[in-house]
Amino acid sequence: MSRLQIALIAAGVLLVAAVLVYNAWQMRRARHRLESALKAPASAATSRVEPTLRPSSGQAAPAATAPAPGAHVEHDPGFRPPLDDEVRLEAAEADAAEDDDVETAVDATRAPRPSVAAVGASTVAAPDPDIECILSMQPVKPVPASALAAGLHARLGKAVRWYGRREARGAWQRLGPESRGEYVEFAACMLLADRNGPASPAQLEAFRKVVGEVAASLPAAFDGPGVADEAQRAEALDRLCADLDMQIGLTVRKAPPATIAGTRLRGVAEASGFRLAPTGRFEWVQDETGAVLFTLQNVTDEAFTADSLRQGATPGVVFLLDVPRVSDPGRAFDQMKLAAKRMAHTVGGELVDDNGRPLNDGGLAAIREQVMGADGALRRTNIEPGSPRALKLFAA
Repeated sequence: MSRLQIALIAAGVLLVAAVLVYNAWQMRRARHRLESALKAPASAATSRVEPTLRPSSGQAAPAATAPAPGAHVEHDPGFRPPLDDEVRLEAAEADAAEDDDVETAVDATRAPRPSVAAVGASTVAAPDPDIECILSMQPVKPVPASALAAGLHARLGKAVRWYGRREARGAWQRLGPESRGEYVEFAACMLLADRNGPASPAQLEAFRKVVGEVAASLPAAFDGPGVADEAQRAEALDRLCADLDMQIGLTVRKAPPATIAGTRLRGVAEASGFRLAPTGRFEWVQDETGAVLFTLQNVTDEAFTADSLRQGATPGVVFLLDVPRVSDPGRAFDQMKLAAKRMAHTVGGELVDDNGRPLNDGGLAAIREQVMGADGALRRTNIEPGSPRALKLFAA
């Protein structure tokens, strides 16, 4: 064997040894990383960054630029959800009372909610640049609100609001046909999205045209974002709201062919605190605020009227909670659950879910968890349930 062959064999052995050593080092390094990852807190691996709207202070200037979704939201570590100890079942309904006690205990151990006290809390009307397209006008001299008549009466397919300032940097005032006095600045605001979808480029263009014509008539300087940019914002806002939207239904039905007589239904509903509304539904209204907490509708989707209730019957009814539109979704669900259980007992019906499956206390507790999850998601995006901002975005 020549020296060259010996040298080549030796080099091959050294190369194989080097590869083995390198592979062993890589495996040890990977194992170390894996062990470190497993020791990390579980929350770090599962945390999500939600798109957010900034808190609505009630004093936002229309020329301000809205932050992009994903902006940082400060959290208040001292805030805890209030215990839901006002809603209790009567002593005769011991099984449901036990369920409520369990749910209250769960609430007490929840993680802190983000602090969103500023959202919708202000009673001062003002433009909301996060959810509205805002066009500003500065007239060459103070003018009365009546000069905006063409804009005040415009119907563009999305909600339009007008605001005015009596002095530079003064407080905004909501304007209408009855508004009096003169103003040095105006803001025209069109909602970017609701449950009918995002504002379209055509709607935004029509809005800009109307405001431009009003500005020319004053005359006034006219300024605002472009249609293309606002259309993109509208699409993003609509996607966000679609992800956050939730309505919860609890159905009380009679086993076929039995039905609930309309007169019986109306008597039980009104005794429970409902009132028949022009919408064809019964509404449960909170006495303190006048807000509708949940509704009662026909399982067949036919509207209830005084005549139909007097003359007809229905196989069942649906209790419906519109989560984004009530200020305390968890408590509203507890009240609705109680009303549904009582009605089922009174009319001899069965409480079932949307798929017709009987609902026991465990199923109701799971639904409540979904409600509280939606509540938290709304608050993390600075859309406080039941706030003016939420009522605009989740309007049909």
